[in-house]
Amino acid sequence: MPNLLDLFQGVGSLVDSDPKILCARLGLILLGVVLVFLGKRGVLEPLLMIPMGLGMAAVNAGVLFLDPQTAAAVTEQAVAKNAQVQGTLFMAPLVQQTENLMYLMQVDFLQPIYTFAFSNGLIACFVFMGIGVLLDVGYVMARPFESMFLALAAELGTIATFPIAVWFGLTTNQAASIAMVGSADGPMVLFTSLTLAKEYFVPITVVAYLYLGLTYGGYPYLIRALVPKKLRMIRMKSAPTAPISSNAKLIFAVVACTVLCLLFPVAAPLFLSLFVGVAVREAGLKEFENLLSGPVLYGATFLLGLLLGVLCEANTILDPVVLKLLVLGILALLLSGVGGLIGGYCLYFLSGGRYNPVVGIAGVSCVPP
Repeated sequence: MPNLLDLFQGVGSLVDSDPKILCARLGLILLGVVLVFLGKRGVLEPLLMIPMGLGMAAVNAGVLFLDPQTAAAVTEQAVAKNAQVQGTLFMAPLVQQTENLMYLMQVDFLQPIYTFAFSNGLIACFVFMGIGVLLDVGYVMARPFESMFLALAAELGTIATFPIAVWFGLTTNQAASIAMVGSADGPMVLFTSLTLAKEYFVPITVVAYLYLGLTYGGYPYLIRALVPKKLRMIRMKSAPTAPISSNAKLIFAVVACTVLCLLFPVAAPLFLSLFVGVAVREAGLKEFENLLSGPVLYGATFLLGLLLGVLCEANTILDPVVLKLLVLGILALLLSGVGGLIGGYCLYFLSGGRYNPVVGIAGVSCVPP
């Protein structure tokens, strides 16, 4: 009579797991289900959280026993003959000889997407192109100093977390990568960690996007805690500004892209991706605008969420350094939110009480006021 645990290997691998791995897998499965539910309810960003949560649940449930040869290809380490090694058929994010892995497993489901679009930052560029098409730079051009002040104030988390991360024992490159979570810009975090700390880019990116989704649910409580209701109720009057033409916005996109690439060439792919989207929008190229704002943006977002969920495999997440990254990531976003509100309070006092301090939270990238 066959052993049922051999027949249902996901259950068998769960039973035979180390207690720490067992608890982590069950916890991540539960977390994945919760993310899907909260995404459906609109508490968290559904476009990212639903595929991410489902991928997280599936990758931690679908663990099976690999034969030693396949396990060697996955881990790139010598495996004892006839040893039972656990793994998944989704992807091996740290493997270098991916062609060996695909040949042995005969599965190339998500590995090619990860290898050719995720592990090199290409998917971040696709997302930035879509964001650029949706971005109206008119407000920044009309109120440049106010916009820059709030943006700088909301970088408090990035600035303050860096020395704390170094104190936690991370290298300067690793500290800079996790501190970037405070900018609340997922593609930029992904791109930065690939450049500065490739060995930890998987957990840093997972932490970043998981926390960025949580900001939508958590920042309202931060606002209520730090801004009295009387100030939250201030209705701001729009200051009259001269209309900004599409030609002026296009010139701004070209000049800003060129200058930023000149100053920070390491991030030039992201700058180009963002401003080419802006240029397409302002030039009235409707065919490209529909392409970038539809299939490119939503396709990249869907695959990004799915891959992030699959990367949340228990063995990866249980790396001891990940606990530090979890703490530092939430600290960076918390301090950035506080910094944005401090900037809002500064403008409130400078305007004689006519500015709503809550608007300062919008200085944290990707967070609506």
